[in-house]
Amino acid sequence: KADKLRTQQELERLQAKYIGTGHPDTTSWEWKTNIHRDTYASMVGHPPLLSYMALAQNEPVAKVRAQLIRKMLQPVGPPPPRE
Repeated sequence: KADKLRTQQELERLQAKYIGTGHPDTTSWEWKTNIHRDTYASMVGHPPLLSYMALAQNEPVAKVRAQLIRKMLQPVGPPPPRE
Protein backbone atom coordinates (compact mmCIF):
# COMPACT_ATOMS: atom_id res chain seq x y z
CA LYS A 1 0.00 0.00 0.00
CA ALA A 2 2.80 2.44 0.92
CA ASP A 3 4.71 1.64 -2.28
CA LYS A 4 1.65 2.38 -4.39
CA LEU A 5 1.13 5.73 -2.64
CA ARG A 6 4.82 6.63 -3.01
CA THR A 7 4.69 5.74 -6.72
CA GLN A 8 1.57 7.86 -7.21
CA GLN A 9 3.18 10.83 -5.40
CA GLU A 10 6.33 10.52 -7.52
CA LEU A 11 4.24 10.44 -10.70
CA GLU A 12 2.34 13.55 -9.63
CA ARG A 13 5.61 15.32 -8.79
CA LEU A 14 7.06 14.49 -12.22
CA GLN A 15 3.87 15.58 -13.98
CA ALA A 16 3.97 18.92 -12.16
CA LYS A 17 7.66 19.40 -13.01
CA TYR A 18 7.53 18.35 -16.68
CA ILE A 19 4.54 19.76 -18.54
CA GLY A 20 4.78 17.34 -21.47
CA THR A 21 4.22 14.28 -19.29
CA GLY A 22 0.56 15.16 -18.91
CA HIS A 23 -1.79 14.54 -16.01
CA PRO A 24 -5.07 12.68 -15.53
CA ASP A 25 -7.03 15.51 -17.20
CA THR A 26 -4.77 15.76 -20.27
CA THR A 27 -6.76 15.27 -23.45
CA SER A 28 -5.55 13.21 -26.36
CA TRP A 29 -5.20 16.39 -28.44
CA GLU A 30 -3.04 18.09 -25.76
CA TRP A 31 -0.81 15.04 -25.42
CA LYS A 32 -0.31 14.70 -29.19
CA THR A 33 0.39 18.43 -29.47
CA ASN A 34 3.08 18.22 -26.76
CA ILE A 35 4.74 15.22 -28.41
CA HIS A 36 4.80 16.86 -31.85
CA ARG A 37 6.12 20.15 -30.48
CA ASP A 38 8.86 18.38 -28.52
CA THR A 39 9.87 16.48 -31.64
CA TYR A 40 9.98 19.60 -33.84
CA ALA A 41 11.90 21.55 -31.17
CA SER A 42 14.43 18.72 -30.96
CA MET A 43 14.87 18.72 -34.75
CA VAL A 44 15.38 22.49 -34.82
CA GLY A 45 17.69 22.38 -31.79
CA HIS A 46 20.07 19.74 -33.15
CA PRO A 47 21.93 21.19 -36.16
CA PRO A 48 23.18 17.83 -37.51
CA LEU A 49 19.63 16.44 -37.54
CA LEU A 50 18.33 19.62 -39.15
CA SER A 51 21.07 19.42 -41.81
CA TYR A 52 20.21 15.78 -42.49
CA MET A 53 16.53 16.65 -42.94
CA ALA A 54 17.38 19.57 -45.23
CA LEU A 55 19.62 17.34 -47.32
CA ALA A 56 16.95 14.63 -47.55
CA GLN A 57 14.35 17.20 -48.67
CA ASN A 58 16.84 18.99 -50.96
CA GLU A 59 15.95 22.29 -49.29
CA PRO A 60 18.03 24.98 -47.55
CA VAL A 61 18.50 24.47 -43.80
CA ALA A 62 16.88 27.85 -43.03
CA LYS A 63 13.75 26.88 -44.98
CA VAL A 64 13.42 23.53 -43.18
CA ARG A 65 13.94 25.26 -39.81
CA ALA A 66 11.21 27.80 -40.66
CA GLN A 67 8.82 25.01 -41.76
CA LEU A 68 9.35 23.10 -38.51
CA ILE A 69 8.82 26.21 -36.39
CA ARG A 70 5.62 27.00 -38.33
CA LYS A 71 4.37 23.44 -37.75
CA MET A 72 4.72 23.98 -34.00
CA LEU A 73 1.75 26.38 -33.98
CA GLN A 74 -0.88 23.68 -34.50
CA PRO A 75 0.99 20.43 -35.09
CA VAL A 76 -2.09 18.19 -34.93
CA GLY A 77 -4.70 20.64 -36.15
CA PRO A 78 -7.05 22.95 -34.30
CA PRO A 79 -8.21 22.00 -30.82
CA PRO A 80 -11.43 20.05 -30.56
CA PRO A 81 -14.55 22.02 -29.59
CA ARG A 82 -15.07 22.54 -25.85
CA GLU A 83 -17.91 20.71 -24.18
